[in-house]
Amino acid sequence: MLGSTHGTLTTDFRARVEACGESPRTAVHSSAAPSADDAVPLDVSGRPLHADVPDLDRFFRPESVAVIGASDTEGRPNTGITRQLIAWAERVGARIHPVHPTRPTVFGLTCHASVADLPEQVDLAVLLVADPLPVIEELAETKVKFAVAFASGFAETGDAGAAAQERLGAAVRGSGLRLLGPNTNLNAFERFREDLDGPAIALITQSGHQGRPVYTLQELGIRLSHWAPTGNEADLETSDFISYFAEQPEVGAIACYVEGLKDGRSFLLAADRAARNGVPVVAVKVGRTETGARMAASHTGKLTGADTVVDAAMRQFGVIRVDGLDELQDTAALLARARKPKADGVVVYSISGGTGAHFSDLATEAGLTLPTLSQARQDELHQWIPGYLNVANPVDNGGHPVGDWRGRKIIDAILADPEVGVLICPITGPFPPMSDKLAQDLVDAAEQSDKLICVIWGSPVGTEDAYRTTLLGSSRVATFRTFGNCITAVRAYLGHHRFTAGYRSPFQDAPRTPSPSYRKAQALMRPSQQLSEHAAKQLLRAYGIRVPREQLVTSAAAAVRAAGLVGYPVVMKASGPQLGHKTELGLVKIGLTSASQIRDAYRELTDIARYENVPLDGILVCQMVERGVEMVVGVTQDDLFGPTVTVGLGGVLVEVLHDAAVRVPPFGEDQARAMLRELRGHALLEGVRGAPPADVDALVEVVLRIQRMALELGDELSELDINPLMVLPRGQGAVALDALAICR
Repeated sequence: MLGSTHGTLTTDFRARVEACGESPRTAVHSSAAPSADDAVPLDVSGRPLHADVPDLDRFFRPESVAVIGASDTEGRPNTGITRQLIAWAERVGARIHPVHPTRPTVFGLTCHASVADLPEQVDLAVLLVADPLPVIEELAETKVKFAVAFASGFAETGDAGAAAQERLGAAVRGSGLRLLGPNTNLNAFERFREDLDGPAIALITQSGHQGRPVYTLQELGIRLSHWAPTGNEADLETSDFISYFAEQPEVGAIACYVEGLKDGRSFLLAADRAARNGVPVVAVKVGRTETGARMAASHTGKLTGADTVVDAAMRQFGVIRVDGLDELQDTAALLARARKPKADGVVVYSISGGTGAHFSDLATEAGLTLPTLSQARQDELHQWIPGYLNVANPVDNGGHPVGDWRGRKIIDAILADPEVGVLICPITGPFPPMSDKLAQDLVDAAEQSDKLICVIWGSPVGTEDAYRTTLLGSSRVATFRTFGNCITAVRAYLGHHRFTAGYRSPFQDAPRTPSPSYRKAQALMRPSQQLSEHAAKQLLRAYGIRVPREQLVTSAAAAVRAAGLVGYPVVMKASGPQLGHKTELGLVKIGLTSASQIRDAYRELTDIARYENVPLDGILVCQMVERGVEMVVGVTQDDLFGPTVTVGLGGVLVEVLHDAAVRVPPFGEDQARAMLRELRGHALLEGVRGAPPADVDALVEVVLRIQRMALELGDELSELDINPLMVLPRGQGAVALDALAICR
């Protein structure tokens, strides 16, 4: 850590969305719904293209606070909370008004019998009552801006509690105020150290206790500016706070602990705002092991579990997902405080050759770039390091040079290399005075350099002066306790700056009006039905996606004529609205080269269909396309994010290989190409074992056209599966050989 230093948009969110400016940290803030005259930018499916940014200034810095249910009777839970709120109000300069029907005073302050008796309009009401619903209605009449509900017994308890929470949310939506909670806590009113400077971490947690490790970073000199404990999110949610924090000039990074997202679209819009403003968002999102309860008919449906989509969506919009709270605190601290990197190159510098080699292996495996230092740089280092030691990277100093004037010379020479953006020095254990001198040299060099210096202090004790005073006392050195956390944080730091440097909001170019393809496609849709392969391919044709030459026939004689028109050899397949995977039923015949084979195949296919009791709309006689890379491209509906697009290796082994990448529309060509690079089998597209390179440009075009279809058809299209999409050699395009579509 750095020392010292749902697919369906909710009605509520739709009502609150507004157009915001593009310039970083200049958006118009509003906690009210836009007027009817406001131009609300929506995409082609009617979803918002900008995040609403609630004005939370008066929540975090109110001028007046009402405590509903205040108490000063010792031993009662409300008493401790009231005492803490009074102390907090004094720190932030707010006037506090206790409210209780039977108490004349609370802690010496005049107590008011009801909300209606308050002497002024208050910015924030804290509800220490078991049932906040009646109070919300009273607060609405007095035009209170914000309320906090601590009460539990809502959605976390089951169906009855969820219904109660929905009633609470509905009351809030009609009140004009904004609510934090229910089932939240006092974390928003913690004491934050005011003697720390530099960019701060803003913290968002759905479970208050899980934010404690980040909060305690203040004891190591890391500044925190806000803590939003969102609880059950009946109204204000994680996305609201991300959008708000991304606009605050003091916030250097946003750290989140997320148990569940309330609305996928609002989360992506908030992440987009943070990316446009260059503010890193680091998140622990629980639920990696969730596989999703949906039994999908398509291949793509089976490839995309719920957490796979969450992971892809976060990566797509630059949210840095980490696994543990220790990674959350270390990564957020580094991203908040470190300057923009001068280069991506990482140099590992150590006293021990073994330590350097070990760390370098781990860093390289994690994807960090460890450039080989130039011969001239190595010659320079060998002025102070014995010639038999390796200084190419990692740099092994052998130990003794760090104990005298040579130690600083070595560090300065490494930092002077233009390919080096980060110097990492693992100190596996204290070895005074050598380790003390090394730590001091690193701190002194960091104060004079614009490059990042990281130290891993490996001692399990952690009481050493070199660690507690020298390293943690530096505002410029990032100090870690483990190799893994250092690598995770540095990778996130370099990745964040690469991402934001070239970031362009995908919402900026999202289609806002339906294309001519949409009107053609709508005529083909059959609500609550699965389309036949023939109809599904017509849907693809509507969006300009190439399919093989084919004819749908209903007799053997017609099949023979069709084969002559399509051109031998041909493929014959049964086509019907209830057919999914035809190969398993023996309803596909390939490589047919004569009229007699056509007649035999027709008879066999129709016999199997009758035996299996599968209704057909005919037999497809198709052009046979053999040479290419088999891919799968499809659309599925995610409960949280709505339509998602998947691309992966296709063919009969698609569900065995499980090699796929997912994105949430809208996205551009850069993300479509990034999807392909994520595939383990990406090399197949480049050409292997003498095969020519595939037409990647054509594949990307298909992915983008499928994305347009997903956006325009929205939830009308439950699932779409193209498998295989045969990607032909470069310059020859891609052909959808089979397709399955399910309408909602």
